[in-house]
Amino acid sequence: MSSYKTKKTLGNTEWFEHDRFGMFIHWGLYAMPARNEWIKHIECITDEKYDKYFKYFNPDLYDAKEWARRAKEAGMKYAVLTTKHHEGFCMFDTKYTDYKCTNTPAGRDLVKEYVEAFRAEGLKVGFYYSLIDWHHPDFTIDAIHPRRYDKDAFEQNQGRDMKKYTEYMRNQVTELLTNYGKIDIMWFDFSYPNKDPNYPDWMQGKGKDDWESEKLIETVRAIQPDIIIDNRCDLEQDIWTPEQYQPLTWVKHAETGELVTWEACQTFSGSWGYHRDESTWKSPKMLIDMLINTVCIGGNLLMNVGPTARGYLDKRAENALSVYAEWMKYNSRSIYGCTMAEPEFVAPRGTRLTQSEDGKRLYIHLIEYPYAFLEFQGLGGKVDYAQFLHDGSEILYTEGGVDHFSEARTQNDGLVAFKLPPVKPDVVVPVIEVFLK
Repeated sequence: MSSYKTKKTLGNTEWFEHDRFGMFIHWGLYAMPARNEWIKHIECITDEKYDKYFKYFNPDLYDAKEWARRAKEAGMKYAVLTTKHHEGFCMFDTKYTDYKCTNTPAGRDLVKEYVEAFRAEGLKVGFYYSLIDWHHPDFTIDAIHPRRYDKDAFEQNQGRDMKKYTEYMRNQVTELLTNYGKIDIMWFDFSYPNKDPNYPDWMQGKGKDDWESEKLIETVRAIQPDIIIDNRCDLEQDIWTPEQYQPLTWVKHAETGELVTWEACQTFSGSWGYHRDESTWKSPKMLIDMLINTVCIGGNLLMNVGPTARGYLDKRAENALSVYAEWMKYNSRSIYGCTMAEPEFVAPRGTRLTQSEDGKRLYIHLIEYPYAFLEFQGLGGKVDYAQFLHDGSEILYTEGGVDHFSEARTQNDGLVAFKLPPVKPDVVVPVIEVFLK
C-alpha cells in the first residue's frame, strides 16, 4: 500500500484520488463574444450591452450526450460544469433570478441535460459556482468589477447589500444540490481578500467574511455530506486547486506541511471560455506530459473545454480530447489508482514515475525516449517482469550492469538496465510497466 497519507478531508475523496482525471467545462454567455470568459471585466461592458448576448443565446447544437461520450473516451472519470460564472448568468432553471438560460432562446435547463448525460456514462458529476456575480444588484463594486472605472462607482455601491447577495448564493446552491440528485464535487470560485494599495478601502477584494463562507459550506454539507468542496471560499476544505501552472512537488499545507488532496486545473489553450482567435493551443506531447506530471506527484488533472455559443466543442478541442483518448486507451493503468512512487524509487533522467496504490506495479513514463538502454538505479532485485504498457510486449533487462559488448562491466547490484527498441514506439509517451517482486 502507498505510504503517502494526505490531510483528512470532510468529503469523500477516495474515488477522487483513484480516478485522477476530469473534464472542466466553462460555458456561458461569454461564448458569444468569444474573446475570453472575463470579457465583461476586460472591456468594462455595461449590463445593457451585455444583455445582447442574453437576448440571442441559442446553443441549438448542444448535445450533452456527445460531450459525455467524448469525456469518457478521453479517459476522464468526472466533470465539473460552470452553473454560473462571474458574469452572473445561470445555466440552470433557478427561481431566484430571471437571468437564466430558460429565459433565452435556449429555452431549457442546460445543467439538467449535462447531469443526466454524464451520469448515464458513469461519470461523476460536479458543479462550478462563481462566488462573484457582476450582474446581481447587491454584489458590491470592487477592483475587478466591470463598473470599477465609472465616475459614480462609489455612489452605485451605496445601497448594495452583500448580505442579500450571500443569501441569494445559498439559495441557488441549495437548488443545485437538491434538484439534480447526487452531486460529487462543489467547485466554488474564487476569493481575493488581499489588500491592493492601488484601490480605496471600499473597492478592496472579497474573502470568507464577505461570502459568509461558513454558512455557505454548512449549507452544502447539510444537503450532501459526502460531497467534495474546493478551497476557494477562503476556507480550508477538501481539495487544493492550483490553476494554470504545474506544481513540481506534491502540494502541501502551508502551515502544517501535510500532504493535501489536490487538483491542477488547466486549459487546452490560454482561455477557459471559448476564444475564437486564441492560438496558444498545447501540443499533444504537452497535454500528455501535464497529466503524467500531475499524477506523478500525487495530484489530479482537471482539463478544461470551452464549448462554442452554439453548444458544440470546436475542432481544436476535439483534437485535444482525441490525444487523451488515444493515449489513455492503452496507458490508463499508469494513471488510475496510481500516485507518486515510493521514495526508494528515483526517476532516471527524462522519466516520470507513478506507482499503483497497492505498491505492486511501477510505471516508468519515457518523457524523453532514451537510446538503447534505460538505466534505473535502486531497482536491482525488485523486478519480476517488465513490459511496454501500450501493447504488453516484453522489455528485456539485465541487473548489475548494461549488457553490451563495448561496456566495461562493473557489478552494480542496485542497477537495472532495460533494453529498449531503437525506434520509439508510436505512442506520444511510452510507458514501461514494471511488476515488482
